[in-house]
Amino acid sequence: MSFSQALSGLNSQAQKLGTIGNNIANSQTVGFKGSNVQFSDVFAGSKVGLGTRVSSVLQNFNEGNVESTNRNLDLAIAGDGFFRFQDPSGEVVYSRNGQLSMTSEGNLINAQGAQIMGFGLNAAGQVQAGGQPVPLNVSAEELDASATTRVSTTINLDARKVAGDDLSTVESSNGVDIKYHYSNNFTVFDSLGNPRNITVYYEKVDEVDGVAAQNTWLARMTLDGQALMDEDDDDVAREFPVVFNANGQLTQPVGGVFTDVTFDSGDFFAGEPEDLIFDLNLAGTTQFGNTSTVSSLNQDGYTSGTLVGITINDDGTIMRNYSNEQSRPAGQVALVSFRNPEGLTPAGDNVWTASATSGQELIGAPGTGLLGSVVSGAIETSNVDMARELVDMIVAQRAYQANSQTIKTQDELLQTAINLR
Repeated sequence: MSFSQALSGLNSQAQKLGTIGNNIANSQTVGFKGSNVQFSDVFAGSKVGLGTRVSSVLQNFNEGNVESTNRNLDLAIAGDGFFRFQDPSGEVVYSRNGQLSMTSEGNLINAQGAQIMGFGLNAAGQVQAGGQPVPLNVSAEELDASATTRVSTTINLDARKVAGDDLSTVESSNGVDIKYHYSNNFTVFDSLGNPRNITVYYEKVDEVDGVAAQNTWLARMTLDGQALMDEDDDDVAREFPVVFNANGQLTQPVGGVFTDVTFDSGDFFAGEPEDLIFDLNLAGTTQFGNTSTVSSLNQDGYTSGTLVGITINDDGTIMRNYSNEQSRPAGQVALVSFRNPEGLTPAGDNVWTASATSGQELIGAPGTGLLGSVVSGAIETSNVDMARELVDMIVAQRAYQANSQTIKTQDELLQTAINLR
């Protein structure tokens, strides 16, 4: 009698039950990918087979659900790809589990101490996308102050104003009377990061330097209340003509920009910062018969700042956020793909290693090519379908019992043959 078929069935179903048990045990493991067993029959040059065997155990790399955690260092991948980690021994491993924490040195690591990898920064402080992946680190150094070099503002100056009528007057701290129809102010920063208030006073006029002028306004500036003086007359505030055409569109300054507006350090500042020099861009400014108002205002300076936190964008860029409301990149999380992800070798602790079967890693930025995007504040749950696993377990149990029954039947037949007289 042959017991081999039944024994092979028992062994195969035992492996299947083991695989199902492992899937169920990891139903709550972040980034886990379930496995399934494939069987093949066994023949040895005969019409009757010798049973079955496990031909392979394949992992299912379908996506799990993405669930919010509201923790910004939890990352999930929406789409294809794997995170690239460097474990403490220096080996490169891959994972779909993006639960990270930050060490005191600023390294981003998983629970096993493996450091997530990505693209670093170039000399200009920008992400060097496509470069050699490196372990990512978030520097805690302060952000230096940056002096204002550009101010852009868009306003409407009321075309109904009449030169010389309905004027307001203010006296600057250096004794200059400034008349105006409208004023607006903004903050700039000197080279030491000190905030400075600049006010621009606009007066509609009908002549400039004795020459008749239409649709013309004179702009005069003060810094912290001190007027910017004319270089040729120390008793007169410097004037910047702002001219419009008959359709209310800005024609002067050319291109809308007053270049190199300069407040000398020695005249305006204590603490010896550098001279404050910036361009005032009025592009888009109009003169229509509506109330004078500012519609936009931007400037590029800021004071120094300390690191207060980080955020991670959909493209994997790690942004350092500072107390001065500025942000700077610290690097970009890289994703990798494989021609045959089923060929990856499970290494435990939610990671895989590459193999000859999986092929070489293909590295890229999230959201490019076939790679998915990074979701911050979320995790990817296990893709194990509990209902399916329980059904498969019942089927495997029945198959195991049936193979056991085959052995019992074979035993009874053998016993009958032995008992023949």
